[in-house]
Amino acid sequence: MNESLKQAQQQGQTADQLQQRLAELEQENAKLKRINNVLIERVESGSSQVANPYAAFEHSVVLAEQVRERTEALNAALSDLKATNRKLQDANQQAAISHQRLIDAIDSISDAFVLFDAERRVVLFNNKFSDIWNDVRVEIQTGITIQDIWDLGHESGLIAETFSENSSSSKVFRLSNGKWFQMSQRSTMDGGLVVLYTDISELKARETAIRELALEQKSKLLQATVDNLSQGVALVNHEGVLEVWNDRFLELTGVEESTAEERPPYAALMVSHKNILQHALSAAQQGKVVASEQREHNGKVIEVRTHPMPSGGFVNTYTDITERHQYAETLRESEQWIRLIADNVPAMICYVGQDERYQFTNKVYDEWYGQPRGALNGELITKVHDAAQMKTLTPYFQRAMAGECVTFEMSEPNLVGEERILLKSYVPNLDADDKPLGCFVMIRDITERIRTGEELRQAYQMMEQRVKERTSELTHLNQQLRLEINERSLIESRLREASQEAERANLSKTKFLAAVSHDLLQPLNAARLFTSALIEQEMEQKTQSLVHSVSNSLEDVESLLSTLVDISKLDAGVVVPDVISFKVSDLLENIANEYRQIAQSEGLDLHFVACDAVISSDSQLLARILRNFLSNAIRYTESGRILLGCRRRQHGLELQVWDTGEGIPATKKQEIFQEFKRLKHTHCGQDKGLGLGLAIVDKISRVLEHPIHVESVEGAGSVFSVEVPYGNKLPSADELHGPNLPQRLERLQDARIWIIDNDRAICQGMETLLTGWGCQVTTALSVDDLTAKIDPASTPVDLLIADYHLDNGENGIDAAEEVCSMLSHKIPVLMITANYCKELKEEIRELGYMLMNKPVKPLKLKTTLTHMLEVREDVI
Repeated sequence: MNESLKQAQQQGQTADQLQQRLAELEQENAKLKRINNVLIERVESGSSQVANPYAAFEHSVVLAEQVRERTEALNAALSDLKATNRKLQDANQQAAISHQRLIDAIDSISDAFVLFDAERRVVLFNNKFSDIWNDVRVEIQTGITIQDIWDLGHESGLIAETFSENSSSSKVFRLSNGKWFQMSQRSTMDGGLVVLYTDISELKARETAIRELALEQKSKLLQATVDNLSQGVALVNHEGVLEVWNDRFLELTGVEESTAEERPPYAALMVSHKNILQHALSAAQQGKVVASEQREHNGKVIEVRTHPMPSGGFVNTYTDITERHQYAETLRESEQWIRLIADNVPAMICYVGQDERYQFTNKVYDEWYGQPRGALNGELITKVHDAAQMKTLTPYFQRAMAGECVTFEMSEPNLVGEERILLKSYVPNLDADDKPLGCFVMIRDITERIRTGEELRQAYQMMEQRVKERTSELTHLNQQLRLEINERSLIESRLREASQEAERANLSKTKFLAAVSHDLLQPLNAARLFTSALIEQEMEQKTQSLVHSVSNSLEDVESLLSTLVDISKLDAGVVVPDVISFKVSDLLENIANEYRQIAQSEGLDLHFVACDAVISSDSQLLARILRNFLSNAIRYTESGRILLGCRRRQHGLELQVWDTGEGIPATKKQEIFQEFKRLKHTHCGQDKGLGLGLAIVDKISRVLEHPIHVESVEGAGSVFSVEVPYGNKLPSADELHGPNLPQRLERLQDARIWIIDNDRAICQGMETLLTGWGCQVTTALSVDDLTAKIDPASTPVDLLIADYHLDNGENGIDAAEEVCSMLSHKIPVLMITANYCKELKEEIRELGYMLMNKPVKPLKLKTTLTHMLEVREDVI
């Protein structure tokens, strides 16, 4: 735009020069015409006079030549003038075009443009500049000054605010219509001024929005910070109105939240706390922090600190110091009790600082030295001890100040001048760096004790002879008693050996049962897997009935063996609880889902009430207790409903199982926990049980130290409960809500599962069962057997199942690690074992594997596999 302006100025200067040259040529042409006319007149006038004809001719020839020369010059000048006129016309046309282009260029600028001359009058401007001043009464036109424009803008109220930026050539102003403009100016070569007005309204709006967003975020952050303070906070502005508060403030002051949201005056809110209000107003007036305490009617003590703000108003903090106040009261009471005890101890007690001044003396000490009560505090010990006594005491005091406990005897006269023997003990008081701060002094009058000791020594000498005489008499009797004692000791020793032998035999029996649990359950586990797989096959009704009968019989045998093994393990003391903190909902939901179908098969309705409490226990042992409760409830309930839920108690969470069954007679409540004791059924068709479930519950509750409670109304129902202590708070996390069971079980379809078990029957049974669920199963007796059948590195797999006890001293953990090391990705691992050892549980948990104890129940296995595949999909 500046180049176009310069070209226009240059073209304008060329046009002026051409005009001036044309005027000069016209003057010269007019002059030549006058000369020509004069010459013609002379020739015409000369012809009438009689003259020399030749001279006249000569003169006419000269004149003709001069006229011809002048005519040629005039023609040349006219030709130059025409050419100049054409150039001038072209220049004017180019100047007009350039001027129009300049105007078009200025109008096309997105900013408002204005050009001022050296006197700051408007020379040129575009439409956008005039649009800015639409609300000014005077029309913006050429010749008006910049000062007139600003004056008109201020007078009309169009210019609302003006800001000068860091640069002297830049200024920002806001119009009354809300628009913002940035004015940038630059001087021209001739002393003029070019000014651009840039519309920055959108930029200002974005800046305002950003500031408002930042302010909003800061406000939210401030409110969140205030809400999470343990203290109550209330901010009162300079008008005395409550601006900011938190829930702790409402809780401590008793103000309703709805009342606070109306933002009433602070004085109206604190009518019931006049003391706090007065201190707050005093602090705001004085401009310093003021603290006060307020005792509430409910016994709470609240400390209120008022912090005045520079801009007016104040901030109040409310702290519940009830415990601190009670602790201070307790300290004062303790001090009074200590002083009371010290005053009533029959010994002289004092505390001497490093500067040898008394800091504490009890009543006996003051009375011994004849001093008024408390008069010695702050005095030097030389006030009650003369120079001779100090000479004796100083070495002991110096040893005590060196950190040594010193006890010595010293003779001192009492108030009546009687010499008494005192036993003095100096105990140093050391700080954290073992530097002495002073010493405790305890003095006891042992005069009477020494005298009594002397008398006892004399009496001892007299009694010694009598003792010798009686000793000879008792020696004979002792010999007879010793013979009797030896005989009794021999009998007791034989009884003890017999008892230990019986205990060893019983312990050996129980440990044997616990040790062979794996071998007992291994073939039974295989039979259960085969029958479960057979049940899911299509067959005739008669055959299916027989298969169900076999399955039920195996289930009874499994239940009997598992129960006997569990009782043996509990009796042998090999079951050590693995106590951890966990959410009770994780345990109860699985148990409720497991027993809901069992209850439905018996025509019962099982309800479950969830709970988010955290408890501390062994989850598997606790689950065994609850499963026995639910099994008994289903067994002894003919119709109605069963409820599984929790109740919060002061010392723990009570897990309860309610039923609407037969109930338990009051005389049978303790008997049901005995082995092989069971109530008589009032209806038939249900499993009668073995009478060992509640016996196991009793033993497990003793191992876990969880109390068991039973309440029952005969004919109406029963409630069995176990009380579990609360656990440590766990990190919060969103609970996984999986799909419904039928949808979840679809995850087993085409699931690729590898199984490692050293028992061929188990492998065959697991393959048959899992294949019936739609899984693609590969079984192996060992890792070498697995690698011989497939290539783990290239064969896709979703899950690995391994038995812990394998051949040749190998175990499932090592096998799982070896298999996983061959894979390019991590897969879930299910470890199956009959070992209930706590150390094994911890090892499997640390590796991130899932654990399932034998015998394996098909429904539980299906649920576990579905859950593991679901979690794997979520991780992927």
